[in-house]
Amino acid sequence: MASICVFCGSSIGKRPEYEAAARLLGTEIAKRGNRLVYGGAEVGLMGVVANAALEAGGEVVGVLPEALAAKELAHRSLTDLHIVGSMHERKAMMADLSDAFVALPGGIGTMEELFEVWTWGQLGYHNKPCGLYNANGFYGRMLAFLDFMEEEAFMKKTHRDMLLVGDNPTQLLDQIENYQAPIGHKWITRAET
Repeated sequence: MASICVFCGSSIGKRPEYEAAARLLGTEIAKRGNRLVYGGAEVGLMGVVANAALEAGGEVVGVLPEALAAKELAHRSLTDLHIVGSMHERKAMMADLSDAFVALPGGIGTMEELFEVWTWGQLGYHNKPCGLYNANGFYGRMLAFLDFMEEEAFMKKTHRDMLLVGDNPTQLLDQIENYQAPIGHKWITRAET
């Protein structure tokens, strides 16, 4: 069983398509026999993806900092819930428990989590796939900016291609299952700076 970590918003956003996407992703993860690892809250898209996976018979593991659990945000119906001391511990545990990472729509916390694990992959700290679920075109502008970063020589094509993108969960999870990490990772030589 693979464990898929999902980063997503603690709100549901303003479009119903985001909630529908979270529901589809959670259901598809469970149907494939994969375990969902996520931030442990019952609110927003986090709660939606967790509930969908649970309703489809899947295992769901949450990781939540004490400060957020104290605000009664913890999802109490999970397969397993880890309460940790800090956001740093949360991200480290989620990464350790996971074989792949997917970002649904979300805010700056979602972006920070995704970019951190993608950077770890670029540096060779892991060979796990990282993906964006581009629900309702949510990540279109960001993807254009990432392409611009590559065009401006601040990112190599190899590293840009490490970020998988899908418009639906089946397409994205298929890419994740077939992912091959690039040979050799970033580090640039002084001559390349």
